[in-house]
Amino acid sequence: MRIIIVTGLSGAGKTTAIRAFEDRGLFCIDNPPVTLIPDLIKSMDSADNPVDTVVLGIDTRELSFLADYGRVALSLKEAGHRLEIVFLEARDEILIRRFSETRRRHPLAGVDIRVALEREKELLSPLRAQATTLIDTSTMTVHELKHRVQTFEDAASDKRTLSVTLMSFGFKYGVPLEADLVFDARFLPNPYFIENLKPKTGLDDEVFDYVMGFEESGKLLDHLESLLMFSLPLFEREGKTYLTVAVGCTGGKHRSISMVEALNAFFKEKMPDYLVFVRHRDITR
Repeated sequence: MRIIIVTGLSGAGKTTAIRAFEDRGLFCIDNPPVTLIPDLIKSMDSADNPVDTVVLGIDTRELSFLADYGRVALSLKEAGHRLEIVFLEARDEILIRRFSETRRRHPLAGVDIRVALEREKELLSPLRAQATTLIDTSTMTVHELKHRVQTFEDAASDKRTLSVTLMSFGFKYGVPLEADLVFDARFLPNPYFIENLKPKTGLDDEVFDYVMGFEESGKLLDHLESLLMFSLPLFEREGKTYLTVAVGCTGGKHRSISMVEALNAFFKEKMPDYLVFVRHRDITR
């Protein structure tokens, strides 16, 4: 059985993620008692119509699970099950704002919210260290998180062994924590300073043609293509199933989007066996 553990910092979007998995038809249980998990999985696996994938939502409300995770994980792996951990997090100021706006209580309430967040990070650090997928929801809307989770699941159900997310972003808004490879396109000529191009994005032909029309843009693209052609098979050999390649510029609207779109076209033409998703993180900022 494939067992997906959805966990992370309170306020980072665990409930939204679990609902996204439910919308894909997966069997989900939020915060199950730790003592029941092995027997629950055993009964589901031996049923007349066994479930092939189950999603377990875990957070700091289930402190016993955090204490016994190593034992539970070992028993499940020895029984032949495959464990995946999806860990959700966000910047402290974002989490504090979300708690303030929703007026929810933090699970570790009783102390200052910043102290609670630090304590929660400490408690969840073993799970974060073992996470197979890390999602930073700081800049995501609820709908974007749902889409991210569902593309994750679509990739997992695809027969291709490695799925690639191509992400554009703006350095002024922070480097995406989930990125495996990060590249800087800020040395390319900037359409922001061209009056008729400034309000447009790299999805517009005029901006794309401007950015990619320079010799240095073509050389950067060539280097990125060569690196990806070299490294992706090696990532696969090491058992990696998801890879996020992020390209950044200052604001995430012109140069980075153009380069990501060029990389997407490269994958379609030269590396069609890979499942590719495109995300322009800061295009609406």
